[in-house]
Parts: sequence; C-alpha cells; structure tokens
Amino acid sequence: MLEKKGPYFQPRRSSAPSESEQLEEQGYVVLKQVLSPAALTALRKEIDGVYQSTSANRPGFESSLPAEEQEDFRYQMLNRSPLSQKAIANPRILEVIEPLLGPDCHVIANTCWRNPPRASNMHGGGYWHIDAGPHVPRPAGVPWPKDIPYPVFAIGAHILLKDCPRCCGPTGVLPGSHKSGQAPPMASQDVDLTWNGNSAVSLEGKAGDVALFVSDVWHRRLPSEEGDNGRYFLQVHYGRRDIAQRLRITSDVNQLSPEAIARAETPRERTLIGLHEPFFYDG
Repeated sequence: MLEKKGPYFQPRRSSAPSESEQLEEQGYVVLKQVLSPAALTALRKEIDGVYQSTSANRPGFESSLPAEEQEDFRYQMLNRSPLSQKAIANPRILEVIEPLLGPDCHVIANTCWRNPPRASNMHGGGYWHIDAGPHVPRPAGVPWPKDIPYPVFAIGAHILLKDCPRCCGPTGVLPGSHKSGQAPPMASQDVDLTWNGNSAVSLEGKAGDVALFVSDVWHRRLPSEEGDNGRYFLQVHYGRRDIAQRLRITSDVNQLSPEAIARAETPRERTLIGLHEPFFYDG
C-alpha cells in the first residue's frame, strides 16, 4: 500500500486499517453501521426534502433519459443538503480511504440515487463498467506485480439510506479487477462475467452501511429480483488532490476569462482550456 508524505506518494511504512487493505487488494469493502439510526433518519428526511423542492437539473447524457428516470437523481448534494455534507465527512469513511488517497483527498462528485422498482432502466449502472481509468492500462494477460502497491486514484461510496438486499439490485463488483489494466467488455450485462476466476460479489447492506469501491474495479448494478422495493443511497466519489472536482460542469464553473472562452472556437480549443462536455462524475 502507498501513503502520502508531504506532496508525494511512497510505499507505506505505517499501518493501515484492514478495510483499507481489502479496498486496495480486492477493490471493495462494506463498512457496517457507519450512520447511527438517528443520523440516518435526519439525513433521509433532509434528502427527501431536496427531492421535493428541486429538480434533477442534469445536462449531458442523462438528459436523454425518460423524465421519470431523470427524477431518480439529485446532484451536487453537498451544496443542497448540510447533512449530506456532514455524512460524506464521516470519520469512519475517511479513516479507510485516506490511507489510499492521501489525507488531502477531496470530494469530486456527490449524487443521490433514488431508484424505485422498475421492470427495466435505461440508466442505473446496469452493465459492467468502470468509473474512471483504467489508471494503469496494460495488455490483457499482463498481471500487476505483487511486490508493487497498486495506486488508487478515486473511490466511490454508497451511503445506504435504506436496506439494499440482493433482490433490490445492489452494486456487484468483480474482486481484483481494478488491477487488470483493462476496462470490462463494452456494454456487457452478463451477470456471470468473471475476472481471473472471480465471480461478482454483491455489495448488499443495511441502511447506515457504506459500500466502498475503487473507481476502476469492474462493477454494475445487479438485476433486481422478486421483492425489489427500490434503492436509495447517497453516492460520493473521493479523489486524490490532483484530480479535479466535477460537482458542476465546466461551462458553469471554470477558471477562464470571458475573453479566453470567446477565443476558443473549435471543440478541441474548448477542451484544451478546460471546457468539457458533461460526462461521468460531472454534475
């Protein structure tokens, strides 16, 4: 495992929580009962209020979803909900992710998901994908050296606001696949997909639990089953200090003068100065 000393990462010499070690090695871990019942009740009530008082307001690829699916999401939650901001700073979460990302890691995206039971979804992570990376891409079949710590650049967290048993279609991950140096097969929904002999592990949990996974581990929402009563969780992505925040899209929040923006006439000139089309994490 690595650790950050001053501005740089180096091989870790100090101890780290066992959950941090599992997250680095397997690409996932579930923390039990991170939020107390009282904190959970207050957080859920406040987020319910955000859904009632605001719209999804998401540009980009999700704007093409049916209206009812767009309503599943609320973005920039730390800007909309004080208790969400408090929850994502929970010391139990930070003590696990900071050994991997550094003590100066920060939130790069913060979205709430409230997926009611549906026969099918156009969106919802229902195919194998990675959120970012692969950060150290390699040809298939080239293993990660066991004596070199695997660098972790971003970690996703699902703070469960209600129970998410297997029937509700929790996130499934393929253990160790973040070290593959590969993205999963494009748009594959094969529940029986394996990596290096590992089958999917279901990140089930009770309300108040937190599922953590490395950004480039292969993962997807598993199919819901009979008894599905929907999912409800606060999602937060934590990144190293040198990864930019994506809470707002770059056309709304940037470090550019109006004159510089006006001079960027071609798509590449716009992306070069930091004006990107919305995609994953953005919003």
